[in-house]
Amino acid sequence: MPNTAVESSRQTSTCCPPIADAPLSEGAAQSLAHTYAAVADPVRLRLLSLIAASGELCSCDLTEPLAKSQPTISHHTKILAEAGLILGTKRGRWTYWQVAPHQTELVGQLLA
Repeated sequence: MPNTAVESSRQTSTCCPPIADAPLSEGAAQSLAHTYAAVADPVRLRLLSLIAASGELCSCDLTEPLAKSQPTISHHTKILAEAGLILGTKRGRWTYWQVAPHQTELVGQLLA
């Protein structure tokens, strides 16, 4: 008599291969949650997409397309920067933002 649990397990592994190679470590899970929390806001997603589409963008050029004040833009860029998604370079009065080079693939996936 066949063991239905074993048969079921074999069928599942055959038809539905695992998506991940291994479960996340606690540290990796916390880091990923922090990243997802940073992009869980529609304004930050739009902001990130504007920066990604431009390559580099001045904070001064984000107020109009987002219809937000400069302090609000600064708040959202700070959250994205703390999550490691964007990097800012101060030039005079303004900060110019770009997608962090080590995050380009992740940002591309998030915005796809």
